[in-house]
Amino acid sequence: MTPSTAPGGGPGSAERSAAWELLLPAASAPARARGRALQAALRDAVRSGRLAQGTRLPSSRDLAADLGVSRGLVTEAYEQLTAEGYLRSGRGAGTWVGDAVRATRPPARDLAPRSPGARVDFVAGSPDLSLFPRPAWAAAQRSVLTELPHDHLGYPDPRGLPRLRTALAELLTRRRGVVADPERIVVVSGVAQASALLGGVLHARGTHTVGVEDPGSPQHTALYASAGVGTVPLPLDEEGLAVGPLRASGVRAVVTTPAHQFPTGIAYSARRRTELLDWARSVDGLVLEDDYDGDFRYDRAPVGALQGLDAEHVAYTGSVSKSLAPGLRLGWLLVPESLMDEVVERKRTTDLGHPALDQAVFARFLEHGDYDRQLRLCQRAYRERRDALVAALEEHFPGSRVSGIAAGLHAIAALPARYDPEERFLAAVAEAGVSVRPLTAYGHAGGGEGPGVRLVLGYAHLAPARIREGVRLMAGAVRPGGR
Repeated sequence: MTPSTAPGGGPGSAERSAAWELLLPAASAPARARGRALQAALRDAVRSGRLAQGTRLPSSRDLAADLGVSRGLVTEAYEQLTAEGYLRSGRGAGTWVGDAVRATRPPARDLAPRSPGARVDFVAGSPDLSLFPRPAWAAAQRSVLTELPHDHLGYPDPRGLPRLRTALAELLTRRRGVVADPERIVVVSGVAQASALLGGVLHARGTHTVGVEDPGSPQHTALYASAGVGTVPLPLDEEGLAVGPLRASGVRAVVTTPAHQFPTGIAYSARRRTELLDWARSVDGLVLEDDYDGDFRYDRAPVGALQGLDAEHVAYTGSVSKSLAPGLRLGWLLVPESLMDEVVERKRTTDLGHPALDQAVFARFLEHGDYDRQLRLCQRAYRERRDALVAALEEHFPGSRVSGIAAGLHAIAALPARYDPEERFLAAVAEAGVSVRPLTAYGHAGGGEGPGVRLVLGYAHLAPARIREGVRLMAGAVRPGGR
């Protein structure tokens, strides 16, 4: 007899088959020891997790038939383990694995990035997840599940569903000034995968180093390193990436955040954009544009994407991680035609395409205007929080200079020299329960010229009251005489 041919069939046969396999050695024990062996085998199966909490066991009649033992032997084993807490049962409800497994098997660990124990967390990078539009997203899911053709649930085009690529092309052309041909859009699981795909293609072509902004996102270095590509830190000036050091570096690819440089908040000047593209053309190189928060502008007109000026020398990527939620793992990559086939093939061999159902839901979300409504909602909320941060800093840290606030989800606060040294300041605010990072944590360039602590303050995920409380706690921690 095999598990697939165990008696009974129908609902529950899978559980009976699993139990039959686990307990078969006990059924072969000598007759006098068979009852104890069956109890020990069941107990061990629960302890080890092979029979997980909440698993329904076969009836005593069915299990006895599967094992070729008496029903009384199985009944006695069930009763004993129920008394010990390993199993639970109810009249007419069957027998189940009980709660004892909790004490013998620890839960899975959660390695999601967080700031445990912080009273207020100013670390930049997250939007307000409570603003996620659950009703609108659920409505889109219901509609898609009702209307989606069955064949759309098969392996998708590795570039993404045509419906979503078409909707994204319209969105990116309208909002970001991108040259967006749907045939050159690849749907990816965020900017991280876009970077890994590009890094892999560059490495295969013989490019082993790329330039990165300094200061800049530490993730860029890690992501390209995972593809075997090293990084060269390149300095910034007041207009953006400094072109002189870029030319001197010898690299032929550079990662940039030109619309709102992370973390300084600089918007590359028109002159610097032109110079950067001139460099790319002169070396037949590539600018990798990370448009991580391009939709959030408060006090200035939107700055269009660099890719719109030269689609053949700029690879453009973005995602919904700041506008909806990073947990959706939804993003897009537009690549020059010369790289398209290699990127698509690498995407296909990596994961056979992004989940089709998620793509269809997002496409409908875009088509019905829900995404634009979400952006307007976030824009209002984040402007209010930015204003709360600026006001709180003016009140509690007079003399500070706040920059990078015309756009984005974070600000740079340059505190007066009296708060030096940085190490003592950070230790004091950490002890007060405030999690915050200095500008020096984001690159080799340090905190810039002049004395004073420079902080990168993420505010989008904090309500205005929490922002005010966090700044107040920092000020109290470093008040003269209190350090």
